[in-house]
Amino acid sequence: MSDGRHDTTGTGWRRDAPRRAEPARDDKPSQQQPGLRQSWLALTALSFGFFMLLLDTTIVNIAIPAILDKLQTSLENIIWVNSVYLLTFAVPLLVTGRLGDRYGPKRVFVAGLVIFTVSSLACGMATAVEPLIIGRAIQGLGAAAMMPQTMAFVYHLFPPGRRGAAMGVWGATAGVATVSGPLLGGVLVDSLGWQWIFYVNVPIGVAGLAMVLRFVPDWQPGHSRRFDLPGIGLFTLGLAALIFGLQEGERYDWSTVAGPVTVWWLIGGGLALLALFVIWQRRSRREPLLDLQLFTFRSFSQSILANATLGFALIGTVLPLMLYLQTVRGYSPLMAGVISAPMPLASGVTSAFVGRIAERFDGRKLGGAGFLGYACGLAMLAWTIRTDVEPLLLAPALVLAGVGMGAIFAPLATLGTLSLPPHLVGGGSGLFNTLRQVGAVIGSASIGVLLQARLSIELTRQAEVQASTLPPEFQQQFVDRITAGARHVGEVPVDADDAFDLPADTSPELAEQFREAAEAVFVHGFTSAARASILLPAIVLLLGALACLLMPNPRGPSLRPAKRAS
Repeated sequence: MSDGRHDTTGTGWRRDAPRRAEPARDDKPSQQQPGLRQSWLALTALSFGFFMLLLDTTIVNIAIPAILDKLQTSLENIIWVNSVYLLTFAVPLLVTGRLGDRYGPKRVFVAGLVIFTVSSLACGMATAVEPLIIGRAIQGLGAAAMMPQTMAFVYHLFPPGRRGAAMGVWGATAGVATVSGPLLGGVLVDSLGWQWIFYVNVPIGVAGLAMVLRFVPDWQPGHSRRFDLPGIGLFTLGLAALIFGLQEGERYDWSTVAGPVTVWWLIGGGLALLALFVIWQRRSRREPLLDLQLFTFRSFSQSILANATLGFALIGTVLPLMLYLQTVRGYSPLMAGVISAPMPLASGVTSAFVGRIAERFDGRKLGGAGFLGYACGLAMLAWTIRTDVEPLLLAPALVLAGVGMGAIFAPLATLGTLSLPPHLVGGGSGLFNTLRQVGAVIGSASIGVLLQARLSIELTRQAEVQASTLPPEFQQQFVDRITAGARHVGEVPVDADDAFDLPADTSPELAEQFREAAEAVFVHGFTSAARASILLPAIVLLLGALACLLMPNPRGPSLRPAKRAS
């Protein structure tokens, strides 16, 4: 017979978990729970905003060349257009999760949706890069307000036997939104212009707002009566410094940022502040920002680790794949999006299916299989990519990666956050989503570093190979010029006149030979670098699979919470 203490497997209640007195309040999500039809309408409404905020983590990448051209700015500034969104999105997530506990998730979600929609309009109307960066920063804050509330609402809207199916919809939305950015972005940029990657959010946001106000109940959890201001300060500053250092380290050559401040000082200082935050949370006698009781639930601890590896792969895969399709193969943004479309389509279909069975089967095995399938799909994609491969041959790898991705979301959330006791759901949801965004930032930074390192090696190696086809007097100059340009992607020459100084009387045939050699270096070097970079997320996903498979063994075939003893 159960004694009313929560099961660390995420499946019910058990005897050996630490006892904690809960506030005398009604935390039972089943009370005043809306009907099933109303619940699905509410989840559909919430999914509008959820789709937009994740779509905007990747959609800007495909529009970078167009924005560079139209706003006449530097690549450094354009990088900030994406970086600032990830920064302001990730840092406040833990705080906004608690805001939902205190003021009600519907109210916080609506506020975030309004902020996100209005700032999207401002981004589209920007005529210079500075207001665009400011608009993206505000967009990120709106996204941070919305994200944790969606998972909290799944807990409230659906009874235990239905949460798996609801998480399937949530997971399908998350997966499709994150990896379909290139496809939708390509369509909008090619047909309407870069501004429409932001303008498209306006009608979606307005429709979503109307649906949320109409169908989503004004649920008041009644938690978190006070805010832990020192905790908020330590966590916000620490995470912001850490993310900025990881995200921008490559741009500053992992050296000086400003004055005595270096990238490594930011990373080290951020980690120190986060350590102080944990110490403060442990000692705080008032209601802490992060309830460390969360980490007494082993399934939750391992689920956030797995979720971080998922974030790493979702963001880390996009850059090398788009680099290969657009830069090496020369496809338009639209065609690059179409070629990559099998992955989000397979993910969406699989998420919906897995969500329906997630609570009837061992979620550890479902999630672990998803991570392994995703990793195998990426490994297969890296093996398939060649300088002249037919795009159709990439489809099997993309489908396998999408199926694996789609099999992860519902089991992972069901095993982790949705198994927490009601008074921990808001904070757990915030931390669950924070770790995925931190994983995405680490993935983006790591892939950037690996791409640059592999390009330096591969372009130099290819230059030495192709130099043998040139006249001896130009061979060393060719290698030196390519090697110097390999330090910065934008400086790699693909034209003979850029690669070396040709004599004025050089024949057209010889000049063409030089150009072909430089282009061969470029194509082979970038292809090899992209293949190596796609393998890194595949390796990281194996850690996610391990975290899933080593979770505590669920009691019985079902993941539904066991009944408490009367």
